[in-house]
Order: sequence, then C-alpha cells, then structure tokens
Amino acid sequence: MVVNIKELIDKVKGLGGDIVLTGGCFDVLHIGHIVFLNKSKEHGKTLVVLLESDERIKRLKGENRPINNQNDRAEILVNLKSVDVVVKLPPEDIDYSQVIKLIGPKVITATEGDKIMEIKRQQAKDVGAELKTVQFVPDKSTTKIIELLL
Repeated sequence: MVVNIKELIDKVKGLGGDIVLTGGCFDVLHIGHIVFLNKSKEHGKTLVVLLESDERIKRLKGENRPINNQNDRAEILVNLKSVDVVVKLPPEDIDYSQVIKLIGPKVITATEGDKIMEIKRQQAKDVGAELKTVQFVPDKSTTKIIELLL
C-alpha cells in the first residue's frame, strides 16, 4: 500500500505493533536495496518505508536525480515481497521525528555507516524503538550504477 503522510495516521492504526521503519531514495533499485529491505523486514511483521520526494533527492544528489520519479519508485517498492507500506514524503521539509512518532515503530533500520546514524539513534530513542544496522552491500549503489552508464 502506498500512502501519503495525511493518510498515514489511519493506516498505521491498522498495522499492529510490530512495525519496522526505514527510509531512503531507492532511485534505481539494485541488489543492495533488496538485501537491505529483506534484512530490515526480518526485524518485525510490517515494514514501512519512508520514500524521499523528488525535490529532496535533487537537493541531496544533484540536478539530474532522481532517475525515477517518486510515484514510480513507490510502485516498485510496494510490489516487493518485503515491503508492506510506502509513505511518500512531501516535497517540503518535514519534521522526521514527528512522522516517526506517528508511526511508532518497534525497530528503525539503517545501513552501516549511514551519514546520519546519530540522528537515527536519537529518533529511535525518542520513540522507544531499537535501532538496527544492516550491513552495506559493497560497491552497490545507484550513484555507482549511474557512473558506469556515463
């Protein structure tokens, strides 16, 4: 199921308490993404993915990104066996901590070496969730795939 933040409150109430939360761009889906999402799902019953907006990805990764728009990325993700809910984040800046509180996850997952690990650690603490790290798949990233194509 793909939802936006406004729909999120009603949907989360029906998910039950064993929620795993993760997030990202998931621009050009590759094996690293699949491994990460599958490992994340192992930590609970329901995997919720916060999906970054096209505008935010442009700011983070450059003017030529994303390759796939948010609607396409959401549709791809929600059709993966491991993903239960995709939350399309809005283009404007949001308070991630508030969204995380709305979801109330049991576990938050991040890849090893995540640049904002300390922020995620604090967010997990704030909602009483456990932060789990998932091993990064070496040499597998959307940026590296794009570099190979150019």
